[in-house]
Amino acid sequence: MLSHLPLMAIPLVLYNLGVIGLFGTDPWDSQLFLITMISGGTWAMTLGDLLLVLALILMFVEIMKSTRTSNASLVDHMLSTGVFIIFLVEFLLVAGAASSIFFLLMLIALLDVLAGFSVSLRAASRDVNLR
Repeated sequence: MLSHLPLMAIPLVLYNLGVIGLFGTDPWDSQLFLITMISGGTWAMTLGDLLLVLALILMFVEIMKSTRTSNASLVDHMLSTGVFIIFLVEFLLVAGAASSIFFLLMLIALLDVLAGFSVSLRAASRDVNLR
């Protein structure tokens, strides 16, 4: 049953935990590390950047899950669509979600839904034998 859990719910929950103050005041702007590059420029990684990286990795796993052709994949797509709808409603109605990090997470959730349906349709069309 855990294999049907939409993985994009993880960044949604983590962001919301940060917004309500469990990790401190707005943890997403806090710098994790700073690296001076050979060019002399500096690259800083924030906690919000790390959350976006996690979301991209989870989206890749979701796309791999969508290649399965079974009745369970329909449930996966419905749950992923539900997570995107939660992202969208929260973005529009919750003041703490009005940030570029949350917007990018919502966009990743949308791409997860679109890619999941596209990959599933492509994989299912290969399974259909026309006579």
